Amino acid sequence: MISKNLSATIFGLEAKEIEVEVHIQKGMRGFVTVGLPDASVKESKERVKSAIINSGFFFPESPITVNLAPADLKKEGTLLDLPIALCILSASKQLQMKLGKKMLIAGELSLDGSLRPIKGALSIGLLAKENNIETLLIPEQNKEEVSLVRGIEIYPIKSLKEAAEFLAGKLKIEPYPFREIPEEIKENFEEDFSDVKGQSQAKRVLEIAAAGFHHVLMIGPPGTGKSLLAKRIPTILPPFSFEEIIETTKIHSVAGLLTEEKKIILQRPFRAPHHTISYAAMVGGGTVVQPGEISLAHNGVLFLDELTEFHRDVLETLRQPLEEGIINISRVNQSITFPSKFLLVAATNPCPCGFYGHPKKECKCTPNQIQHYQGKISGPLLDRMDMMVEVPAMSFEEMDTKEKGECSKTIRERIKKAREIQQERFKGTTLKANGEMGPKHLEEFVCLDKEGKNLLKNAADKFSLTGRAIHR
Repeated sequence: MISKNLSATIFGLEAKEIEVEVHIQKGMRGFVTVGLPDASVKESKERVKSAIINSGFFFPESPITVNLAPADLKKEGTLLDLPIALCILSASKQLQMKLGKKMLIAGELSLDGSLRPIKGALSIGLLAKENNIETLLIPEQNKEEVSLVRGIEIYPIKSLKEAAEFLAGKLKIEPYPFREIPEEIKENFEEDFSDVKGQSQAKRVLEIAAAGFHHVLMIGPPGTGKSLLAKRIPTILPPFSFEEIIETTKIHSVAGLLTEEKKIILQRPFRAPHHTISYAAMVGGGTVVQPGEISLAHNGVLFLDELTEFHRDVLETLRQPLEEGIINISRVNQSITFPSKFLLVAATNPCPCGFYGHPKKECKCTPNQIQHYQGKISGPLLDRMDMMVEVPAMSFEEMDTKEKGECSKTIRERIKKAREIQQERFKGTTLKANGEMGPKHLEEFVCLDKEGKNLLKNAADKFSLTGRAIHR
């Protein structure tokens, strides 16, 4: 007998619909899975067998063929366990499904028959809505993220036995409601710009950067507050829109980074990878292609501390996402695009010892060492940095002051107003902020007066700026 149901597999950030077919026939026992399954899908045989037996059903002692269609699409992950198990129960006449609606099923089974959370549940929910699938059966742990999708019935399931009883009409489960996100999201930040003493110029530059989405490079000796300032940038960025919440949660769901405490991403990401990070970890990749740091920072901040210590090939990967807001990962049999639109904030010392230009400490580096150190950052990458600011050493008196600076809330209000002006300016285009403009947009929206042109010309001549640098 043949049994069928619908499931999905994750391909990059998107879910692809999969039809699971199970055929049980007479003969010697056996279990074959066809349709380009990866190792984790092939291993489902043992999980499914144990889960069926431990849920009070019997496992057929006959040849079982599992087909995953379309056959030319590689199937990855463990979320096909539940649909395969239900098809086996149906094909062996242990389960008669009475739910008439079109349904998509996904879930990873434990050996005792309980369900584990899956990666990419939000992508599966979006696939169901796109393909007009009315009902979705998923593990209970994934219900929060999928509740962001309006227009589908979400049934959270705890175990294989519960799923079978629900489909047979013996158990009633209420669909989980759509998650309403309030317009003003309450964000609780531990950091605040008022914690940082002094550095008024750097604060002003970071405010402009956050308002216009401009990439920033901070240069200064160690211990002057560069990391302190960078960590507080998310506290002044405009709040998430609903679309940005969906985009960001989807990326973190596929990467398996959602937790019990953080089932939906409601705050802009702040990613600060160590300078020893590998190329694949920054860009994304692996046997099963996963998003890297530049995608996990999408709609948020990517902070690169000690910029000159990063491997050259890792830094050069930033060029495409800084220009286009995406990263393409190509393999022999697949090509995947991840969104990578982030605010780049970088920090570096002026020299290897860190004290070049320090008012009190003597720099021990030779001119060749300083030149070599600063030369680690390529010209094309520097061209993409919109703003550079010096973060100088502060005196004891400046550090000891009791006077507090502006709080993040006050700065954020100014930035929100600035973004509203930009949204009005770019109405009818795909642009959201000044930093996203290209040469074509500059001609339309930016008109320099004579004084401004002279200033730009002098800077271009003095610093030998490239065409891109002039535009930026």
